[in-house]
Amino acid sequence: MKPVKPLNFGVFYAPFHPFGQDPTLALEYDLERIEALDRFGFDEAWVGEHHSGGYELIGSPEIFIAAAAQRTRNIKLGTGVVSMPYHHPWLLADRIALLDHLTRGRLIFGTGPGALPTDAYVMGIDPVDQRRRHEEALEAVLALFRSEDPVTRESDWFTMREARLQVRPYQYPHPEVAVAAMVSPSGPRLAGRYGASLLSLSMSAAAEGFAAIGNAWSVVEEQAAAAGQPVPDRSTWRVLGQLHLAPTREQAIEDCTYGLRDFANYFGGGGAGFVPLSDGGDPASITDRDFVEQYAASGRAMIGTPDDAIAYIEKLLDQSGGFGTFLQLGHDWASPTATIESYRLFARHVIPHFKGRLSAPKASHDWAVAKKEEIFGRAGEAVVNAIKTHAAETGATKRGA
Repeated sequence: MKPVKPLNFGVFYAPFHPFGQDPTLALEYDLERIEALDRFGFDEAWVGEHHSGGYELIGSPEIFIAAAAQRTRNIKLGTGVVSMPYHHPWLLADRIALLDHLTRGRLIFGTGPGALPTDAYVMGIDPVDQRRRHEEALEAVLALFRSEDPVTRESDWFTMREARLQVRPYQYPHPEVAVAAMVSPSGPRLAGRYGASLLSLSMSAAAEGFAAIGNAWSVVEEQAAAAGQPVPDRSTWRVLGQLHLAPTREQAIEDCTYGLRDFANYFGGGGAGFVPLSDGGDPASITDRDFVEQYAASGRAMIGTPDDAIAYIEKLLDQSGGFGTFLQLGHDWASPTATIESYRLFARHVIPHFKGRLSAPKASHDWAVAKKEEIFGRAGEAVVNAIKTHAAETGATKRGA
């Protein structure tokens, strides 16, 4: 059978830190989690950019990634994402080139229009303009990455005159570029039009619309064809899911009573995509455990065992037609100890299943068991013969003495 290309795995950190945590320690915890992912063999970690709201505390993914790069060895580090309308494209491209060198080519450049309307409001940016500005900035940055000639661009919000990079990126010709998609078709459209990777970040794998995993890739293909671009390989497509693992489902549910309710109440409820109670009741009237169980039952998250996670990811693969990387959302649903244990269980049982690392040892073991009578019997006979020969030689030596 032809081998299936293995999936890659990572964690996407907005990050979410409910009120009451010391910000310094919360950021240290994020770094510690990425260190753990690197030890456990995860492929990627992504870090977001947010400036308001009080939950998503990293204001510069570039600075954070520079720190994480010094504490890790192999894991790739992605900006998840840089909000392009907030930055002059020339300065941004220069920073990304610098970061590519500091990470020795472990950087992935994730881009988006900006997810928090409050960020845009403070800067006086009309949310209606954000997707247009994202495309204008993305085109300009790609021109700087891909051209040795000076680049000139003029828009209503930035000017570049004979711009060029004084330092080329570490990776040739530049780091992988990914565009985010949550609900609208703008992300898949840009991925197809500019030959970028797609980063599907809907908070629900069951989401509908153009960015839903069942629809997104067809938009990429259509836009690539319209632009005369080669269609990006599906292996560059990353899909986000929400999960937490424990040895038993009972334990996984209990773990999430630690912080899932705070997460679901981000922006006063609904900010994290919480599904209202099915009976229309008051969420405050139920226990934390009932709350977690209903959140899991809504289909928005997988809270269970490694076997449950395997089934969950296989379902996403079927719905999407195939993608290259599964990203789990980084969250504070469970305690730090339980969260790290969830990552360990995922690395021990789920990653090797999809990497194809389990079939060869099992096949070798099954072969050895099947050969037991044929081979092991002869090996035992060889041991007996060696003992007999040694005894015979020792006896002859004693008699000769």
